[in-house]
Amino acid sequence: MEHTQTAVLAAADSLVDAFSRHDREKYFAAFSKDATFIFHNLDRPLRNRAAYEAEWALWEERDGFKVLSCRSSDRNLQLLGPVAIFTHSVETEAEFGGEAVTSQERETIVFEKQQDGTWLAVHEHLSRAS
Repeated sequence: MEHTQTAVLAAADSLVDAFSRHDREKYFAAFSKDATFIFHNLDRPLRNRAAYEAEWALWEERDGFKVLSCRSSDRNLQLLGPVAIFTHSVETEAEFGGEAVTSQERETIVFEKQQDGTWLAVHEHLSRAS
């Protein structure tokens, strides 16, 4: 159990670290191809990783989007066999059109253990912190 917890938290840390450095390649590699995404700032769910990658590219091109930093706190992990649910609070500083914006959000990331033993994110839900 301890080994599993360590492996999932390492996967979560790697995902958050890649996001905080705007490392698109490493960030998206942390998600399965069929991962789904629900974000409070979108009017629709994203049904797979490719849809999120396209949205991210649009944000970069249209809005000048760039992640400057991301801090994770209030972390919790639930282990359910080959599935793990990671929740945390996130403070993200991002740039839009040259202007820095800080957001406070809550996030749930569902991980699934792959056949090779790695943990990939299969769902992400982001909501505003109240």
